[in-house]
Amino acid sequence: MRDTGTLPKMTEADRLSAVVGPYLEAERLELDSLELLGHRGARLLRVVVDAEGGIDLDRLAETSRRLSRFLDAETDLEGPYRLEVSSPGLERRLRTPRHFEKAVDREVVMKVRTEGRTTSLRGRLVSADEDGCELSVEGELHSLRYGAVLSARTVFRWGAAPKPGKGKARS
Repeated sequence: MRDTGTLPKMTEADRLSAVVGPYLEAERLELDSLELLGHRGARLLRVVVDAEGGIDLDRLAETSRRLSRFLDAETDLEGPYRLEVSSPGLERRLRTPRHFEKAVDREVVMKVRTEGRTTSLRGRLVSADEDGCELSVEGELHSLRYGAVLSARTVFRWGAAPKPGKGKARS
């Protein structure tokens, strides 16, 4: 096989990520993901951002306004598009090593392919690095390379609400 020396063609979303990522870093935000969906007349630019300690609605609204102005001035997006800026949410998809690293010590659910079969695992993410992660499922440790992970997301559990009248001191 002959190496032609050509690199894979960058998509428009890849080019936008390369511009938007450094802009968000300067704003002390992290680009979690960027997707450009739809066709020329009805495109959606979905930008998911995160910050140390989380991000609130006011910061998301301000980021959306500033990012819109930045995109208009610094990019050559052709045609109309709708910008959607959001946070990863409580149950977030894990797609990159950085996402896994941020989810260490959290409950996650994964669909993995090992030994030719697909399995679902649910447990606590013990560790993560550039190559893979370790998941503790009922005390059993599973070492997984990212290539085996078909999908993964964090799990949010609501705590049980106290029953009315319980736990209150009566006088």
